[in-house]
Amino acid sequence: MAQLSKEKHTLFLLFVGLLGWFIPGAGHFLLKEKKRAIIIFVTIGLTFCTGLYIGSIGVIDAVGATPWYVYAAQIMNSPMVAFLGHITAAGGFPVYGWPNEIGQIYTSTAGLLNLLCIINAIYLAHIRQTQTVGSATGGD
Repeated sequence: MAQLSKEKHTLFLLFVGLLGWFIPGAGHFLLKEKKRAIIIFVTIGLTFCTGLYIGSIGVIDAVGATPWYVYAAQIMNSPMVAFLGHITAAGGFPVYGWPNEIGQIYTSTAGLLNLLCIINAIYLAHIRQTQTVGSATGGD
């Protein structure tokens, strides 16, 4: 019975993390942290949109700017970034100079912020489950 509980707990943590990746702040919203979820959604959304505004959609470049796209975590914003990367893969949205660099920095910063928020949501879910199980078994 304990093994099934561990499996369910692991699946719940995975679900919280994936939900937080699909929609920034949704993992916290699931954990009933509504104010925190709204702050995360607005902050990450505005940061990402500011990067797109400064550099255009061309800053999401899966082919020419792979380090920014994958390694610097633009993809951690949402799966929607993969869709935008597919659109820009043909090279129809060239961006050069400072707007490109600043846009990539903003969109990558938003992705890294979302990664931290996903980790925080998973941690909160784990701690709450551990505390609930600990108090139910009589342990501290």
